[in-house]
Amino acid sequence: MTLFRFNFSKIANKSLALCFMGCAILSTTVSAQSTLPKGNAASQLTKSKLIPKAFQQVEALNDKVIQWRRDFHQHPELGNSEHRTAGIVAKHLESLGIEVKTGVAKTGVVGLLKGGKPGPVIALRADMDALPVTERVDLPFASKVKTTYNDQEVGVMHACGHDAHVAMLMGVAEILASMKAELKGTVKFIFQPAEEGAPVGEEGGAELMVKEGVLENPKVDVIFGLHINSQTPVGTLTYRPGGIMAGVNDMKITIHGQQAHGAYPWSSVDPIVVSAQIVNNLQTIVSRSLNVTENPGVITIGSIHGGVRSNIIPEKVEMLGTIRSFTAADEKLFIERIKAIATKTAEAAGAKAEVQIPYSSHYPVTFNDITLTAKMLLSLQNAAGVDNVKLKPPVTGAEDFSFFQEKVPGLFYFLGAMPKGNDPLKTASHHTPDFYLDESSFVLGMKSLLNLTLDYFGN
Repeated sequence: MTLFRFNFSKIANKSLALCFMGCAILSTTVSAQSTLPKGNAASQLTKSKLIPKAFQQVEALNDKVIQWRRDFHQHPELGNSEHRTAGIVAKHLESLGIEVKTGVAKTGVVGLLKGGKPGPVIALRADMDALPVTERVDLPFASKVKTTYNDQEVGVMHACGHDAHVAMLMGVAEILASMKAELKGTVKFIFQPAEEGAPVGEEGGAELMVKEGVLENPKVDVIFGLHINSQTPVGTLTYRPGGIMAGVNDMKITIHGQQAHGAYPWSSVDPIVVSAQIVNNLQTIVSRSLNVTENPGVITIGSIHGGVRSNIIPEKVEMLGTIRSFTAADEKLFIERIKAIATKTAEAAGAKAEVQIPYSSHYPVTFNDITLTAKMLLSLQNAAGVDNVKLKPPVTGAEDFSFFQEKVPGLFYFLGAMPKGNDPLKTASHHTPDFYLDESSFVLGMKSLLNLTLDYFGN
C-alpha cells in the first residue's frame, strides 16, 4: 500500500499553491460528506454493553500484542511464503477454542468464532506479508532477513505495518473468544497472505481467498479492516465513505521500431524516441481528459527498457506503468486513451505499439459501503473520541481488501501511528527502509475493531 502527496514545491506561485491545497481539501470533504445518506444514521447506533469489558482486556493484553508484533517484525516473510507467521496465528487461534482452517490461498489462516447467540457473520481481516526492503531503523528487533526476489538477493522488512495488523487481530480474537457466550453472531478472522502481490506467475492475496470461498460457509454479512499509517498521528482514525483507495491496473507498452547503427539514425525507426513521445503524451490524459474536480487519477511510467549499448538504436522498447482511478468510468477512460495515444503516436513515427492492460495485476477501487460507513461512524468515534476521527482525502495507493468489498459491504479505515509532534512531511513513508510505527497506537487499533464488531452485533 502506497500513499500519495501533492508536491506544492513545484508550483511557482506559493499563494496559488496554498489556495489550490485549500480548495482541494474543501472539495474532497464536501464530496465525501455528500455521499452519506440523508439523516443521522450514526446517531441511531446503540453502543454495545460488552465494550467496557472488552476495553479493559485491551489494556491488559497490549504488552502481549506488542511482543507478537516485534516477533513478526524480526521474522518477516514475503507474499505466499508466510509459513512461520501463519503457524503462530493458527496455534494461537486454536488455543482460544476457535475453529481454524489453514492453507487458504496458499498460506492464509481463517478462524471461526461462533457466538452463543444467533446473529450476523462479521469478518475481520489482517494481512501478513512483508516487502523486499532492507531495514535501516535502529531497533533491537529490526529484521536481518534476506531472501531471493526476482533473481536478486534482497532484505525483507515489514515496511508497511502488516506485522502490527496481525498482532492486533490476534489480540482482538483473544478478547472476543473470552466473551463467546455473550456474542450475538459469528466472527470470521481472516489472516491474509500476499496483499502486496503474489510472486510472478502465482495467484494470491484477497482475490484468491475470495475465489476459494472465504466469504462463504458461513456467508459473511459485513467485513471490517484497518491499515496502520506511519504519517498520521497516534490517537487518530481516518476514514472516507465511497472510494477511499484507488483501483489499480498495471500496464505494459511495447514499441517495435527498426534497428540501425547509432551513427545513421535516418536508417532506423527509433523506438526510444517514440517511447519518449508516448510518455509525454500520456501526461495529457489526467490534465486534459479527466474531470479532476470529481476524482483524482494517476498514470505513471515506472520502467523503460531498450537497447544494449550507446551506438545501437534498438528495434524494441518496453515500458511498464501503473494506472490509478476511483470509478469504473475513469478506469475505462484511462484505458481507452492510453491505447489510442500509444498506438497513434507510434504509428505517426512509422513504429508499432502494443498495449497490455492489465499486464500483471488489477485491484478494484477500495470502496467503503456508504450506508455501512454512516452507520458505524459512531463506533469509530466512541473508540477514539469525536475529534480524533477525521475524514480522509482519496488515497491513490491501492489495497486488495477491495476484492472482499466487491462481494460484501465493507469498511476500511486508517489507524494513526506517527509519534505525536512529528512532522508527517519529514516522517518516513510506507515501503521505505526507515518506516517506523509508534506501538502505543495498537490500543486504539484493537478498540476500534472491537467497537465495530460488538456494536454491529448489538444492532
